[in-house]
Parts: sequence; C-alpha cells; structure tokens
Amino acid sequence: MTKLARLLVCTLALALAGLPMARAQEAKPAESTAAATKTVVVFAAASLKNALDSIAKVWDEKSGKKATLSFAASSALAKQIESAAPADLFISADLKWMDWLAERKLINDASRKTLLGNTLVLVAPKDSAATLKIENGFGLAAALGEGRLAMGETSSVPAGVYGRAALTSLGVWDQVSAKVAGAENVRVALSYVARGEAPFGIVYGTDAKSEPQVKVVDTFPADSHPPIVYPVALTASSANADAKEFLDFLSSPEATQVFEDQGFTVLR
Repeated sequence: MTKLARLLVCTLALALAGLPMARAQEAKPAESTAAATKTVVVFAAASLKNALDSIAKVWDEKSGKKATLSFAASSALAKQIESAAPADLFISADLKWMDWLAERKLINDASRKTLLGNTLVLVAPKDSAATLKIENGFGLAAALGEGRLAMGETSSVPAGVYGRAALTSLGVWDQVSAKVAGAENVRVALSYVARGEAPFGIVYGTDAKSEPQVKVVDTFPADSHPPIVYPVALTASSANADAKEFLDFLSSPEATQVFEDQGFTVLR
C-alpha cells in the first residue's frame, strides 16, 4: 500500500469513528425540544368535544402549550386509565366513573373538583313534526311506533344511565326498553337521530345545541334523574407539569365563556 493510500484509509476510519458521536450530539437538542413541548393528554366525556376543542385552541394561543384530547364514553375512558393509558387529566360526565377511579387510587384526589352541569333532552330529526310533552306516563312508546330510541348504553354510558333513570321515574321505561338502540357514547346516539336512523333520542342539552340536524322536543324535568355533573381531576400517574395549568385554565373566564356558549352550566 502506498503512503497516499494509507493516508486515505486512516482519514476514512477517523471520519467513520466520529459519526456516532456527532449524531448523538445532534440528537440532544431534538430530545430536549420534545420534552419541552410535551402535550397535556386529556381524556374527556364525548359530550365535551366542541367545548374542549375550542378551549384547547385558546389555551394554545395564550400559552404556546398544547393539549391532546381524547373523547369517548366516561366508562370507556375510565377503564383505559385503569389499564395504564397515559392520560394527564380525566373529565367524566358523571360522578360514578370518577369515584370508580378514586377507589382504585388512580386520580389525584386533591385536584378533583366538579366543573360543569348539563340538562337531558328528548330530540328528533330537525324536519320531524313530532311533539311530546315529557311528563308522567307520556306517550313515547306510541310515538316511536316501530322506530328505535337512540341513547347511550343504559348500563354504562352516563347519558344512557341518566336517560334510563328519567324514563323509569316517569313510568315509561318498561314500555320503551325493548326499543332502545344503545350507543357507545352520547355523540353516536345523537348521530343516529341527526341521520334520521332513529325518530327520537335522549342526549344532553349541549349535544342538541351542537347538532343542526336535530331539534329538541322537550327537556326532562331535573328531578326525574340524578343531577348531571362533570367532575375533573388529574390522574395519579401524571408527571406533566403543564397538566395542572390546563386544569386551572378550565375555570378561567375564557373557558367559562366557551362552556356557557355551548349550553353548559359552570359550577363554582
């Protein structure tokens, strides 16, 4: 091997030896940036989608921080948290599933508070001519005919549980139970009515307000079902310092305005 060839081989070897270190040095700033911009992961009841989408956008604009929002039935989300899903914050549509997580020590009890209230309504497709007055023994079964009543699953989905309680209280559950089309969450039940696949549905007042393809037939009396409340808490496993900031922002004037515009009652 000539002197020139030996020089070229040594130079190439030194260059290759230096590559891993150079790559590692270049990777450090990227890792730091990723850590600094870690998003807050929020698990929230499906009925909160419109409001939280807007609130997360405002929070991002004000703070430069982001929230990743996952919506489903409260029951499904609680079970995902139990299975170690990486959530920082949980907002339930009822007390049951927040209590369920609390019993398993999966939420930060000190951070827990009751955030919102809602109403329960009977809806129909927007072009429906149906009229019903919700009262004891009202004629829902006759109005349904061969059609189905869209509502959340009545054993697990909060909107379905509230709906069943209301119908039972009013003395009509036994007449309509066989006609229920149970949905995995309240927004799916709403979509059945919006698409005309069900002549009636039971959803939250805020859901009806968000969907132009349905109309509210009547509102269930508040005393016909347990109070509809939305508790919120940090998860016990969250190590994201920004999660508490987002939780506090949910009670800010900006967030309050969004919630009220969507039809929620903000509980102080």
